[in-house]
Amino acid sequence: MSELLVDFITSLDGYASGEGWPGFWGLEGPEYLAWLGEQPEVTYLMGANTYRLMSGFAAGEIPNGQDGFRAEEEASVDELTQASKVVFSSSLEEPLAWANSTLVRDDAVEAVRAMKKNGSGLLSTIGSLSLCRTLLKAGLVDRFRVGMFPVITGATGAERIYDGYPDVALEMIEHRTFDGRIQLVEYKPRVLEHPPLGAPA
Repeated sequence: MSELLVDFITSLDGYASGEGWPGFWGLEGPEYLAWLGEQPEVTYLMGANTYRLMSGFAAGEIPNGQDGFRAEEEASVDELTQASKVVFSSSLEEPLAWANSTLVRDDAVEAVRAMKKNGSGLLSTIGSLSLCRTLLKAGLVDRFRVGMFPVITGATGAERIYDGYPDVALEMIEHRTFDGRIQLVEYKPRVLEHPPLGAPA
């Protein structure tokens, strides 16, 4: 049976990106990049918007506000190109141009439930905020991981991650600090029907 990891990279105030900021907010360091390189092989899950954005980068499109890709950004896009990707969309058309991408038009919840039941590797989301929210609400997420970068993007932040989420209890299973500044926290999530009535015992 496969595990599903929801994996976010965020500013401290919970934004997935910021207008005019480079990838990783320009704050990635050698420890963090080495850790990324050690991650196990996964199948990435994404929606149409993330697919359009990331496949555009893979095809050479430069993000707004940048003159070009930094070496770290190019390496990240190259790794994604080589990885297996499943794209959930009713608007995209086959064949998908980005290498190693499979289009799924079926309901994402049922499709991921079947992938988890019948698979053996790790499934991981990338971006795709609404897809992550949907899978979490359905109780399909086994691990919830957040890499928090030391920047507040109150004026330029885009894509608020947690809007529309249910209440979720998080049991910490790992935490690390990279390069003296990047905080990684990983949790086992449990969606709550209502807030707890009292303090933990």
